Amino acid sequence: MRIIALSTLKAFWEVHRGAKAPSLAWYRLALSADWATPADVKADFGSASILKDGRVVFNLAGNAYRLVAWVNYPYRVIYIRFVGTHEEYDAIDAQKI
Repeated sequence: MRIIALSTLKAFWEVHRGAKAPSLAWYRLALSADWATPADVKADFGSASILKDGRVVFNLAGNAYRLVAWVNYPYRVIYIRFVGTHEEYDAIDAQKI
């Protein structure tokens, strides 16, 4: 998969130092994945929440952090839309961000 944009994760690491290792682990696994359907995502990340229109919510670091992505399955591209703490995630609408 192609991931856009790593810079979003890097900016998050600057603020939340403990997020670097789990975010990199997610990034590496997603980068090597070949997701054609939401079921493929669930096979790799069983705790991921599949939303409408290609949105997926990933739990990082035992649910301490959340990452919202839009997955374009035909083109194998992941767009990182949000990464934050669980508390920050509660303040957004994952379907609209």
